[in-house]
Amino acid sequence: MKLTHQDIIIAPLLTEKSTDLKDKAHMLCFKVHKDSNKISIKRAVEDIFKTQVEWVKVANFKGKEKRYGRFTGLRPSWKKAYVKLKKEAKMIEYFEAV
Repeated sequence: MKLTHQDIIIAPLLTEKSTDLKDKAHMLCFKVHKDSNKISIKRAVEDIFKTQVEWVKVANFKGKEKRYGRFTGLRPSWKKAYVKLKKEAKMIEYFEAV
């Protein structure tokens, strides 16, 4: 299965921690596809947002088991990417819906 750049980056994460990282450390957080790797994430961010990436770190989150009465279910697993932009690169201004 070949992933395109739009398939790799699912959505930006707009949390308090990611907003602080964006302002102070020139870093962005994205929810990314589970099968993507650091190189493909870097290429996707550079291609979609036309900026320069210094490095990428990823974190895998395992889905939690949830109970609904006597039935058990599993929330889906997902992957988060921390993207550090170069100092001379322009900051991404994506739409922040509140």
